[in-house]
Amino acid sequence: MDEIEDTGAEVLGAGMLDSNPDVLELEIEQGDSAAVRRVLDAHFGDADMVLVQGPIVLPRLFVSDMDSTMIGQECIDELADFAGLKDKIAAITERAMQGELDFAAALHERVALLAGLSETAIAECLDQRIRPMDGAATLVRTLKALGARTVLVTGGFHAFADTVGAALGFDRVVANHLATAGGVLTGQVTGDIVDSAVKCAVLVHEAGLIGADAVSLATGDGANDIPMLRAATHGIAYRAKPKARAAADGRIERGDLTAILDLYGISRDHWVTH
Repeated sequence: MDEIEDTGAEVLGAGMLDSNPDVLELEIEQGDSAAVRRVLDAHFGDADMVLVQGPIVLPRLFVSDMDSTMIGQECIDELADFAGLKDKIAAITERAMQGELDFAAALHERVALLAGLSETAIAECLDQRIRPMDGAATLVRTLKALGARTVLVTGGFHAFADTVGAALGFDRVVANHLATAGGVLTGQVTGDIVDSAVKCAVLVHEAGLIGADAVSLATGDGANDIPMLRAATHGIAYRAKPKARAAADGRIERGDLTAILDLYGISRDHWVTH
């Protein structure tokens, strides 16, 4: 506590949440939030946490990335495996997620390598490779039950995201379209690219429809999610790349996605698990 107060902040209270005795809540006034976070990181570097301005209020809007956030895979990398190109494409994916490559250019480059792959590979990939992240369905369904609108927004593809979104219970899906002809992929993406700017714009638009004071929550893991994480009332990085983690208000490193429900103080008897 002394180190936090050395930053100029005042610790008004500290205690474990009634809803989950494993969660510590600190009430801090004034001070520099960045300096407070540095102190917390120094002592609890891998702990799940969120820093919130004002009282903790449940979100009325939840917007999430898909690949490596709501599901445990990168769809384009798994699809590339069917074409024998996973290592090559995965390397481009990793650099784009780290923020080393322009997302749109990297997407076009990867999709071009998939030209000629059968459409049936998508269905096979979905069935054989794509699995939800632990806690994903419970997080989405619980937030919906508590009144939040839920939106899945991804730089991936509708061919995957529509199925994933429906299975997890999202109200809306925003994604890219893979072009096909004669039952095979053409190597092109049709329509506008869902990049970091689009992700952020979706969150801002959806929040505006709910109301100017609507509390929003965003989750993501890569550089492409940073503007969305920053625009949300609460941006939580899920097992994220360093740049995304640094840009977010909070992070999940230890627990599964239901750790977000714990951080909000939602008791487990209110979780929707089916």
